[in-house]
Amino acid sequence: MNEVLPVRHRHATVEADGVRVFYREAGPADAPVLLLLHGFPSGSHQFRRLMDVLGDRYRLIAPDYPGFGRTEAPAGFTYTFDRLADVTEAFTDALGLDRYALYVFDFGAPVGLRLATRRPDRVTGLIVQNGNAYEEGLSAGAREFIARRREVPGDEEAVRDLFTLGGTRFQYEAGLADPTRLDPAAPALDQYFLDLPGRADAQADLAFDYRSNVELYPTWQAWLREHRPPALVLWGVGDPFFTAAGAKAYLRDLPEAELHLFEDAGHFALETHLPELTPPIEAFLAKALAGEARS
Repeated sequence: MNEVLPVRHRHATVEADGVRVFYREAGPADAPVLLLLHGFPSGSHQFRRLMDVLGDRYRLIAPDYPGFGRTEAPAGFTYTFDRLADVTEAFTDALGLDRYALYVFDFGAPVGLRLATRRPDRVTGLIVQNGNAYEEGLSAGAREFIARRREVPGDEEAVRDLFTLGGTRFQYEAGLADPTRLDPAAPALDQYFLDLPGRADAQADLAFDYRSNVELYPTWQAWLREHRPPALVLWGVGDPFFTAAGAKAYLRDLPEAELHLFEDAGHFALETHLPELTPPIEAFLAKALAGEARS
């Protein structure tokens, strides 16, 4: 029997729009590209096990946004979702990525869909995992969070409660039927980066800018209807922020998309349910990227 060796991850930094972007990479340099866009409060490390699974067939690239992980942003950087997309777009230019499929999770959806509407010719496929783009996908708690305003007394304190270890654990554990499936190192690593100097301020700025994403939902939905990218939608149903209604809504604009709901998973479904998510991901990429020949 041949021994199965783990895929070797590479990591590096590259200058993009004045930001020193840290990223992880795995797979052959000439293989079809899957750009992995992480969520809050995580980073590129959330894709580490998926890279082991797929890194023998695809070029997998996962950057950290400014304000996350090991990416270094200059003093005075403006933390908005538009700026996260600006830096991520510049990052793809710096690496010469002119064709890629997108895997978007949580914050990765507003970042990735901004990229898609700016450079629609680059997107070869779309995997959405608990990444919302529809108002009906917002839970009551999410709506309350998005409605908060910095100028309202008490709202900033309520927002910053989410950046504590308790808030981070809540995001991982809420809606998860079997807590033993969660590696406690995952929220602990996220909290380490959240606790770095200046990070809570950056995350508060992004939290108060989240409304800009909701305002762009109609634009992103129009892009989906017009371009009809091959799409796979994966959703942990126990997500306390983004409901299964948001997953099903993608089928309105992408009727040929494939949808998988995971009833016993929460927001971080990839972290806890990799064995269940892997088969549909592998099947989707094999079909969607079949025409993306190696250069």
